[in-house]
Amino acid sequence: MDRPHSALGEFVLKVHSRCDLACDHCYVYEHADSSWRGRPKAMPEKALEKSAERIAEHALAHGLSTVHVVMHGGEPLLAGLAGLRRTAQELHRALQGVCALDLRIHTNGVLLSEHFCELFLEWDIKVGISLDGDKASNDRHRRYADGRSSHPQVLRAVELLRRPRYRELFSGLLCTIDVENDPVAVYDALVALEPPRLDFLLPHATWDTPPPRPGPSPTPYADWLGVIYRRWDEAGRPVPVRMFDSVLRTLRGETSLTESLGLSAAEFVVIETDGTFEQADSLKTAFDGAPVTGMDVFANSVDDVMKHPGMSARQSGIEQLSAPCRTCPVVNSCGGGLYAHRYRGDTGFDNPSVFCPDLMALITGIRDRVSSESARPARALRGGEIDQLDDLATGFGSVGTVGQLVADQLDLHRRLLMAVGGRVQPSDAVATAAWEALAELDQEAPESVDAVVAHPSTRPWALNILKGRVPETIASGTAALAAAASLRARRGATVTVPFHDGKLRLPGLGTVALADTFGHAEVAAEADGFVVRSAGGSVRIGWGEGMDGHSPHWQPVRLVELPGWQLALEPSQDVSAEPLSATEAKVWAEDLNEAWALIHRHLPRYADGLSTGLRSVTPLPLTGKRGTSPSFGTADVIRTPTPDGLALSVMQGFQRVKLGAVLDRHDLHAPDATESRVMVLAAYSQLAAVEFWRVRRPTLEGDEATAAEHEFTCARQETLVTLGNLVRAGRLTPLGDRFVEGMTQALV
Repeated sequence: MDRPHSALGEFVLKVHSRCDLACDHCYVYEHADSSWRGRPKAMPEKALEKSAERIAEHALAHGLSTVHVVMHGGEPLLAGLAGLRRTAQELHRALQGVCALDLRIHTNGVLLSEHFCELFLEWDIKVGISLDGDKASNDRHRRYADGRSSHPQVLRAVELLRRPRYRELFSGLLCTIDVENDPVAVYDALVALEPPRLDFLLPHATWDTPPPRPGPSPTPYADWLGVIYRRWDEAGRPVPVRMFDSVLRTLRGETSLTESLGLSAAEFVVIETDGTFEQADSLKTAFDGAPVTGMDVFANSVDDVMKHPGMSARQSGIEQLSAPCRTCPVVNSCGGGLYAHRYRGDTGFDNPSVFCPDLMALITGIRDRVSSESARPARALRGGEIDQLDDLATGFGSVGTVGQLVADQLDLHRRLLMAVGGRVQPSDAVATAAWEALAELDQEAPESVDAVVAHPSTRPWALNILKGRVPETIASGTAALAAAASLRARRGATVTVPFHDGKLRLPGLGTVALADTFGHAEVAAEADGFVVRSAGGSVRIGWGEGMDGHSPHWQPVRLVELPGWQLALEPSQDVSAEPLSATEAKVWAEDLNEAWALIHRHLPRYADGLSTGLRSVTPLPLTGKRGTSPSFGTADVIRTPTPDGLALSVMQGFQRVKLGAVLDRHDLHAPDATESRVMVLAAYSQLAAVEFWRVRRPTLEGDEATAAEHEFTCARQETLVTLGNLVRAGRLTPLGDRFVEGMTQALV
């Protein structure tokens, strides 16, 4: 997350200046800078205390909600259990009451043990591991001084972090690229370890000491990464890869996730073991003393360091780039590459990256691949996908098929939320804090985040922002999601949420009525409930105040218990809509139980899909009008005087959102064929009516049986006509033709 240029949010703390490996590509010991020789091996206690104080001083002065500290080296595990414990204690002591601390450690892993992992659990320290791939690839550079392989020890460390007890500590793997290694072997070996994320680093080089370029290709690094990108993309992007995700984000106009790409300002400073402030470690590859600022924690504040010309240059965006870079068509994605990689002895850093041809080829290659995939009329489907699509074409949908739609929609909502996160402005402290709270919760209680992100309101809110509408809701919407997820996880952390019209809406939970018309509310879980504080006072709500809750300040989402599952009664997404009262909810619950009994008894194949994919309904009166199509997981349901009518309304409401989820994944009609989309939705909704009256009519007698026969005949004929018109319009894709044929066969 980007921050204002006047503040730094990340600190690299060198807790130990030596290493137990002798990696020949290391920028600390094997490049131009040799300052490590004159520094203490471990950070002295006074330097540690003062470093923690300076970090807290900076956070307080700039109102930071979180600071990120990475314990680094050398090899930080050489600081030992006592040294790392002391570091964690000092940082937490200094930052207590100031802001949250995101504490991490990056290690080569060879010393990692259960003792270290227990310490990291105690202090919530996330662990990143350096590993260059399979054994042959890793052994090319990452060896002990006597030439021994470090690969077995690193694998042991990763396996330790993969244990259920320590899995939450594992933050990812970092791989330094060597183009002489097999890219497929490297990637497959890393992915097999199931890391939460991957990152690939270009080897540090400058124009004076250029990177190796074996072979005839002018862009070997782009070629190497391109092989991995295609394998990653074709596998469905099974793990976040920071370099690739950064390129994709910047191509969409969003921020980068790494300082080596994009135009985002550099956000961190290094504190060496002797307490000196330095710029990025990567500068050590340029020339001896390149990272030096001439400042230290004893005499200087972090704000002093921010004024250093080198730090300012790395925070000046496009203005600090060389002339060729400023006019380059991919500058927003490339950002001139890593600052250190631009160095040339005669011109300093006023140059493109020494990897410029590779970055250009990589970015344009990814851009062209994304563009071609977007333009492709239909992707090839695997057998399982065809089977699921055929299953849905019948109008039904098994538990497995609808379950896949549920997973697909959650993934879509998460991607939309990530895109919104890219719009968070550094100056928006509330939105930034909410985004950081969500990210932290996603690590610690992902099921709570999933439940909130899957809420039907997430999609329209995110799309409005991404389309440039109501951008002011970025902070309130993100904060409401973070607060709801925090409450679901029973987390005591406070989340600040902007509100207006005197109401604070917590997605999936309910609405709090506040004494203020607008402002900011602080939401936090407590042992027996949660509290919402605003300028107008505090409101406390007990965890049990649900379906039958009666409070002038709390209107919970009402829950309907059905045999085997549960439905929420959600108000319309219209901000003026009021939640149901307990009395209204009770009536709806009784009616829905009757309707569900009918569906479960007479239409079990529809019942399976409903109970898997439908999580809430929006109750509408008999004369109510539907608004825009609701998101997957919910359905508009019209209140009817009979159980038959309500059962059919539930089925048809779910049909509409179910087909909407299909259309999110598959192109059934031409992109501009709006009328065809409307016709497909209408026909698919009517399939439920045909099946309902088909099975219902034999169970009825007299006038009711006659009416049911009439409804069946009319619904069937109407659906056949609509499907015939769809085919004749000629606007369906081959996949759409198959789907419509399946619908037609279901009517026979």
